[in-house]
Amino acid sequence: MAGGGGGAWKVAYADLVTAMMAMFLVLWILSQDETVKGDVQLYFQTRYNTLTQQSPGIIPNDAMRLVEAKKDIFEHASVIPLEQVRRLNEDLVKVFVQNPNEMDMKTMEMQMDSEGLLINILNNPDKPIFKEGSAAELTEYGQLVFNNISWTIAQYDDTQVEIEGHTANSYPGDVDEKWDASTSRAHKAREILMAKGVEEQQVLKVAGYADKRPLPQRPHNAPQNNRVSIRVRAGFAPEEEDG
Repeated sequence: MAGGGGGAWKVAYADLVTAMMAMFLVLWILSQDETVKGDVQLYFQTRYNTLTQQSPGIIPNDAMRLVEAKKDIFEHASVIPLEQVRRLNEDLVKVFVQNPNEMDMKTMEMQMDSEGLLINILNNPDKPIFKEGSAAELTEYGQLVFNNISWTIAQYDDTQVEIEGHTANSYPGDVDEKWDASTSRAHKAREILMAKGVEEQQVLKVAGYADKRPLPQRPHNAPQNNRVSIRVRAGFAPEEEDG
């Protein structure tokens, strides 16, 4: 009978150790400040952290590289103020929710990820932001929307901003006119952002993409593709001068 069933305790012990490790990990996370908690949340939510078929190992190569890149974040959590991006997201939602008679939530779509906050300002047929037949001239409603969004972004003066203009492929005119229209839209957004308090050095990019970057899960000719996209990044320290 020797040796029969003698290893069962090892399985139970392994389960106990695993449970204790999980408990200690949860307790450690709960003891951290909000910036670390936010980064842990984004780490597991971001689309870039999914297991890929490119790595046959238990831990994918991409995930290992990301863990290595994230190491300094947990050692120096204060350098990544993700909480700012989260607050900006909440403040922008409040702008629309608190003014339901003036602002339509369908005008704005936001996505928060590891790169910051992506804001899409859409040209819906029932609430257009651009005047009909115009590339970048705003309707009264469009001016209201851009003013409110720009003022809110300007309250976060340690962020960096990238601005992109887009058209639907149904936009009237030839290819050159689509490129011109999308670029004009990006420049219009930049003008309003700066008029509301965003500093010149915060703006990293102003670009037009014509109809080359349609919204996901929408037809290329959907009117909402006539839009401006604003990417807000937080926590970037200014570059130090050499010497």
